Amino acid sequence: MPWSVTIGRFGGTAVRIHFTLILFLVWIGVSAWQRQGAAAAGSSLIFIVLLFACVVLHEFGHIVAARRYGIETPEVTLLPIGGVASMKRLPTDPRQEFIVALAGPAVNLVIGVALALAIGAFRPEQLGNIDDPDLSLAARLAAANLFLAVFNLIPAFPMDGGRILHAALAARMGAAKATAIAARVGQALAIGLGLLGLAGNPMLLFIAVFIYIAATGEAEMTALNQAMGGLTVADVMETRFATLHADAKYAETVEAMMSTAQSDFPLVDGYGKPMGVLSRADILAALERAAETDPAASLLRAPAECVGRRTTMEDAFERLQTTHVSSICVVDADGVLVGLLPVQTLAEVMRIRAARPNWRFRGAA
Repeated sequence: MPWSVTIGRFGGTAVRIHFTLILFLVWIGVSAWQRQGAAAAGSSLIFIVLLFACVVLHEFGHIVAARRYGIETPEVTLLPIGGVASMKRLPTDPRQEFIVALAGPAVNLVIGVALALAIGAFRPEQLGNIDDPDLSLAARLAAANLFLAVFNLIPAFPMDGGRILHAALAARMGAAKATAIAARVGQALAIGLGLLGLAGNPMLLFIAVFIYIAATGEAEMTALNQAMGGLTVADVMETRFATLHADAKYAETVEAMMSTAQSDFPLVDGYGKPMGVLSRADILAALERAAETDPAASLLRAPAECVGRRTTMEDAFERLQTTHVSSICVVDADGVLVGLLPVQTLAEVMRIRAARPNWRFRGAA
C-alpha cells in the first residue's frame, strides 16, 4: 500500500505501517501530554502500541487460516482504523471463507479471555471503559481485545462479520447474489452508524464513512475476482492490434494513433519481442518536444510488462495493480508478442460475466 513503511517480515508476510497511523500516534501522545503530562502520554502510547500488536496478531489469524488453503498474503498494513491483510486471492469456497474470516476475531477473543483470567478481576462492564485511567494496562488490553472480537463480527463488509455473512449466503444462493446482499447490508449499517455519529460522536461518523466506502469497494473487488475466476490471459487477450517496430519514428506513432481507436501500441524488436508499450497519452504528450524523425523508442518510459498465455487473470490483474501499466504484453514461449491485455479488458470481462455468468470466452475450457 502506498505511503507505508515496512517494520518487519514474518513468515513471508511484510508488516507495514501507514503514515496516517504514525500521525495518529503523534496525536494520541500530544493530546495525552497536554491533558495529563508526560506520564500519561507514555502510558497512552504504550497501550496503543500493544493494541496494534494485537491487531497484527488478529491479521495473522486470518493469514495462518488462509495458508491452509494455499492463499498467500504478501503484506499487512496497519492503519488508524485497524489492519488490512493483502491476500493474493480470496477464498472461493464458502466454508474456507467462513474459517478464514472467523480466525481473526478468534485470536482477539483468546487474547482477551487469557488477559482477563490472568488479572482475575475483570468485569463485563469494563468493556465500555477501555480509556479508564484507573484500569490496569492488562485490563484495558483485555477489554480492547474482547471489544475488537465483538466489533469485527458486525455483519458489514469489510468487517469479518461481513465475510462470515457472505460465506453463509454464498453456501445457499451463490457468490454473486451473496456479495450483492452482504454489500447492501454493510452499506445500510454504515448509514445507521453515520446517523448515530451525527448525534455527537465524530469517531463513529468516521467509522461509518469508512465502512460504507469499504463495503462498496469490497463488493466491486469481489465481483471482479468472481468475473476473472477460471479465466486465463489467452481467453480474453486482444489478438488484433497494431504494433510499432523498433526503428519506427515519432511521425509513424502519430499516424498509427490516428488510424485506429487502439489505446496502447506495443513497440517490438526485429524478432517480434516487445520492448515496451506507448499509450495515446505518451504520444500526445510528446507533440511539443519530439521531432518527426525522433525514434519512437525514446518515448518509452519503462520496459514491457509481459506474461504468458496460460497466466491466470487473477495474476495478470495483480501485475496490472503493482506495475500501474495500462496494458500487459502476452508472449509465447520464445518471448514473441502474441496478444495484448489492456486494463479496460477487466471492466469488459466484469460486464459480460455480470450479464451472462456462463459466457464461454475464447479458449475457455
